[in-house]
Parts: sequence; C-alpha cells; structure tokens
Amino acid sequence: MKLADRVQFFSRLQELNPQPTTELLYSGPFELLIAVMLSAQATDRSVNLATRRLFALANTPAALLALGETALKAEISSIGLYHTKARHILQTCRLLVDQHDGVVPAQREALEALPGVGRKTANVVLNTAFGWPVVAVDTHIFRLANRTGLAPGKTPLAVEKALMKAVPPAFLRDAHHWLILHGRYVCKARAPSCGQCVLRSLCGYRQKTPSPKR
Repeated sequence: MKLADRVQFFSRLQELNPQPTTELLYSGPFELLIAVMLSAQATDRSVNLATRRLFALANTPAALLALGETALKAEISSIGLYHTKARHILQTCRLLVDQHDGVVPAQREALEALPGVGRKTANVVLNTAFGWPVVAVDTHIFRLANRTGLAPGKTPLAVEKALMKAVPPAFLRDAHHWLILHGRYVCKARAPSCGQCVLRSLCGYRQKTPSPKR
C-alpha cells in the first residue's frame, strides 16, 4: 500500500474516532495490566463485568495478594482459563511488590518478565497506559492487516513489525485502538461489513472480492 493510501487509511479512521481508546474499564496502569491479562481468550465485556467487582475489593498488588487465590478465583470464575490467570496474576503481584515497589514498570523487558505477560500484553500496557507508539497485534489486527494489505505477515510479530513500518508516524500512537475497533466491529472475521466500511476503496480484500451476479 502506497504512503498516500496509508495516510488516507488512518485519516478516515481518525475522522470517525478522533480519540480512540480501549474498551476495557480501568483506572491506572495496574488495573489495566490485570484487565489485559484477563482478556486473553475472553471478551472485553466479560472482563469488565468481573473487574468491576474485583477492583472494588482490591486494585493494588498488595491488596490482591491479601485477597488470596481462592477469593480471586471466585471473582474471575466467569472468565475462561481463570485458574491459570489467577495464578499468574498473584505471581505478577508478588514480583511487582518485591521488585518494583508495587508499581507497574514502563519498560518492555520488565513487563515481559512478569508471569502471564507476553509481548501483546506488554504492548497494550505500554501504548495505553504509558503512551508508547506501539501496536499490540491480536486476532482482529492480524486479520485486518493481512486482509486489507496494510501490513501482511504470517505471524503476529511479523505483522507488528510490518505495521511499525506501514503506519505513518503521526498516527502510530493511536493505530492500535483504531485497528482493533475496526476489526472488531467492521472488518469482522466471518462477515466483514464491506458495504459500510470507510476503508473499502483502499482495501485489497474488497478489490479482490467479485461483485455479486445480478
């Protein structure tokens, strides 16, 4: 995709949503970190339902450690893989208390050293909580980047690297949120809403899709 098209691509998304952000509900970097850890293979809606209750009880590393594993599991039991997530959350809280004075670090290496925190989760926290111009590639962004031709790649890391080159610098700070929201609600996996898509004239998928017979 040419530079002029890439500028148009993000200009149209920006016009629709000038200040995009995550749909996860949170207050501060720690709540965001926990919400993102819970969101793996879960919807933002289900996470928000659980964290609304959880954060009212405990929203610091020390408070979650005091809450304990049994109570934590009870609060997040509606979310898939909650046994593993509870264990990772408490291990992460322990490291935050012991090594970071209870504060979420703003460095990639330190974030990825936390149990249950991979590159995607680290990128979400770095971008959303700390303003880093990075893109966290989830299934929506992976699909959209390949489908549109914006940043093709065979793995999430390959797509991330391609996006870092493809996204014009002026749009990089918010690109993650624009792409994930567009992939979630418009460029859907099974039935993309091409007829209502503001990017349709720039999209390789639409251009390759034959017109219906009349």
